[in-house]
Amino acid sequence: MSIADWPEGERPREKLLARGATALSDAELLAIFLRTGVVGKSAVDLARELLTKYGSLTSLFAAGQQDFCETRGMGPAKYVQFQAVLEMSRRALREEMQRSDTLSSPRVVRDYLQLLLAGRQQEVFMVLFLDTQHRVIACEEMFHGTLSQTSVYPREVVKRALLHNAAAVILAHNHPSGVAEPSQSDQLLTGALKQALALVDVRVLDHFVVAVGQTLSFAERGLM
Repeated sequence: MSIADWPEGERPREKLLARGATALSDAELLAIFLRTGVVGKSAVDLARELLTKYGSLTSLFAAGQQDFCETRGMGPAKYVQFQAVLEMSRRALREEMQRSDTLSSPRVVRDYLQLLLAGRQQEVFMVLFLDTQHRVIACEEMFHGTLSQTSVYPREVVKRALLHNAAAVILAHNHPSGVAEPSQSDQLLTGALKQALALVDVRVLDHFVVAVGQTLSFAERGLM
């Protein structure tokens, strides 16, 4: 059945206008973005198929172009649209972090890191450089590694902190395994970075471990 044949109150667009975006399921929101389905499948059916294939919106957004375009009904144009929406979301969150104290708006930091790191198939270590008011000056992906290990060099982090004249930093990396639980090596690395940055009067405020749908804070866990 076409979405046009559904009761008006159940159509995704009409439902959003009447009840707001939060009332819609992931599949319904995705269907609005897709706009049309394919022969034999409505946009909602196609959205459900994509979510089943990838397991979550985060994993769908992280899909590579070739894999994404292999799904019937998808193609380069849809892939480009997805990437544009994601980048606009990242930029909006980054602007918000640049305007406010990151410690008073931890949700924004978590949302930004989820958009940037969750679903990545390679480990990425990044640093958010902050000014004296804990507003973000810059965000840099500094090191990339294999699925299980990343080599992080404290001296390079110190050099970038000095370049940005940062007063503090927030560290973050992803776990492609899907479990946002800090390892012993993560804790040792955090300690080493704290010591190195303390020599130049730069504080480490937190270290986030990111996995799909999960973001763990060292500070909240009492590991700082």
